[in-house]
Formats: sequence, C-alpha cells, structure tokens
Amino acid sequence: MRGLTKFCEGLFKDDGFILVDANKKEYVIGKPIKNPPIKLKLLNKKLHYQLLLLPDLYLGEAYADGSAVIENGSLTDFLEIAMKNIGRGPTSKYATIIKNILGAYEYITNFNFAKKSKSNVAHHYDISEKLYDLFLDKNRQYSCAYFKNDNETLEDAQKNKMNHIIKKLNLKKNQRVLDIGSGWGTLALEIAKQSECEVLGITLSENQLEYSQKKAKELNLENQVRFQLIDYRQLNEKFDRVVSVGMLEHVGKKFYNRYFKSVSKFLNEDGVALIHTIGSVMTPRDPHPWISKYIFPGGYTPSLSELARPIENSNLVIADMEVLRMHYSHTLRNWKERFLGKKEEVLEMFDERFFRMWEFYLAGCEMAFKWGDQVVFQFQLSKKLLSTPNTRDYIY
Repeated sequence: MRGLTKFCEGLFKDDGFILVDANKKEYVIGKPIKNPPIKLKLLNKKLHYQLLLLPDLYLGEAYADGSAVIENGSLTDFLEIAMKNIGRGPTSKYATIIKNILGAYEYITNFNFAKKSKSNVAHHYDISEKLYDLFLDKNRQYSCAYFKNDNETLEDAQKNKMNHIIKKLNLKKNQRVLDIGSGWGTLALEIAKQSECEVLGITLSENQLEYSQKKAKELNLENQVRFQLIDYRQLNEKFDRVVSVGMLEHVGKKFYNRYFKSVSKFLNEDGVALIHTIGSVMTPRDPHPWISKYIFPGGYTPSLSELARPIENSNLVIADMEVLRMHYSHTLRNWKERFLGKKEEVLEMFDERFFRMWEFYLAGCEMAFKWGDQVVFQFQLSKKLLSTPNTRDYIY
C-alpha cells in the first residue's frame, strides 16, 4: 500500500482526497479542498497494487464492479480532481510501460477488416435502441455537438454542429453526397432537407440501418436519401462530397492510408470531403486500455501527426482544418446528466454493473476532453486547391 500512497502523493498537487485501503486505513492524498473531503474506498486488497501498475484499466473495472466506492461526492467530482492533476501527462511510469506493451499487442493483433469492423460496431451500437434514447438528443446524434456558448441546450448545439458541417461542405444543387458511418441517419437526412442533393449513408450497424431507412420513409425522403449496410472499402462509386462524422476513430492505425485513399477514390476531381474525428493534441500514444476493452474495441483517437502523412499519401489537400476543444466535454456532460437521471430505466434493461460502467465511460471521457489531451479535428479535404473558396466567409 505504501507504493500506491506514494504514487498518489506525487501526483495530486492541486486539491486532493482521502484514500481508504481495503484494511480501512485512511490516507490524506494532496490537500483536499472540499469539506468533508471526497473519499475513495478500496474494498479489494488487489487494488493496492493494481492501481499502482495500471490505474487506467483497474480504476474503471473497480468502480464498475463496486470494489472502489466514492463517498462525499460523485464519480465526476473525483475524476475532475484526478484529471486536473494528471492533465496530459502519464499516470505513472509503471502504467506507461504496461500500456506500451498492451498497445504493441493490440497493434499487432488488431485487424479491422470488414468483418471485424462490423463486430466492433455491433459491440457498442447494437446493444439497445432504447438506451440511446435515454441520453442522446431527439435525433440520436452520437457525436460531438457545437456549443456557441457553454449553456446552450444539447438539441441546439447538435443542430449547430450539423449546420456547421453542411456549410463547410459548400453544397451545390444536384450533387451526390456520401456519408461514411452515417449512424442513425440524422446528418444525411438534414443534408437532404437543406439541399437538392442525393445522399448515400453507409453503416455497419444493422440497428442504425433499420432506424435510418424508417426515418427516411417517415420524412418522405426515400427518393433523395439511401442507406446501405456496407463497409466503405467495399464501395465503388463517385461523389461530389464526402462527409464522415465520428467514424475515423473506429478505423484503426493500420488502415489510415486505406481510409484516406478511399476518400480520394470516392471524390470527383472537384470534390470536397469533411472529416470530423476525435483526436489527440499529444504525440502518438497507446489506446486507453479500459475504453478499448469495455466500450470501443478496435477504437483509437489519433494524433494530428498520424493523420497528416496518410492524407498526403492520398494526394488530398488539407483545404481547411479546425480544432474543437471544449465542445465534446460539454456534449458528454449533457449525455452523462441525462443518463444518470434515467437510472431506473437503465436498470430495467441492464444491471448495476452496466450502469456504473457507462457512468465511468461518460464521466471519464468528459474529463479527458476538459483536462486531458482529447479534442475534435475537422478536416476539409480536396483534390485541387481551387475546389474550396479562399476565405471562410461562406461558412460564417
């Protein structure tokens, strides 16, 4: 236990908490501001060394199974203190070594070919339609919203995001648009509503396909919007515009060249693409072990340097690029608050462990975007320098 307390004392310089070990002995970590201070109670002796070796994995597991309990505050309160102190740095030298080993193993064994990609998508997106209705906006947008101010509603911020992307696409009448990873179809349908364009949305989720097709029929947009269950690598068509929101995170490092070459292949010579993805402001690092194991298998949020070379290799021009910094933190805060407010409904579908696991996912990611290295990149790509206007006036 001495090793864990020494590690925590070296990490927590701003604010702090009370650590209670499995023997019920208490340790003051840092300089707690709250009164009474937040307590992290460990109920399993294995955590004394597990949290020292790989806290990025074992804290989430312990919270989900109830062997780590937080008192005098919420999980968000504790993670805020932790992430504020950790920032963009590593948690410990032991964790860095182990994550490097796990990251190398995952890179070697992770083959996100079409069949594997479909399985990974199903793991997260095909679990329950009702679950997502509990915390997403009414249009089921499961990606970063665009907040013009911190207090804007989730619904308004998601509308802002769609409008922002559609303006960047600079659509013209009768153009063909491809939406790679179209989710529940909201963006594809909105593009159709706002333009006289023909849209194809592709997904690997059977639930999302069924929902999207039903929605297109309800809105009488079937002649303008199609949805297809297909991997982007299996598509062989040309488009004037390509958009992809929240899909690149599932591609995997090995396939960035293939992905951007596919985008280039899809685009007509004067075409424009808008790629919206979570990314890291740090140099390349290994995926988060808990997120990879329990939430997004096969997922990875790239550094800018990991994307620049594949884009260049694909003969695409970065016509514009925008970094959205705090927007996803606000989005996740909204999702988390709605999710926690619907606990009874969640427990009707899943057990307590699932509820705590998703609380950790939403709260942890909220803090990673607030205090850590996570941001959102929006790349506007083209084949020619003259395919997009010279100024951003048309966007704003």
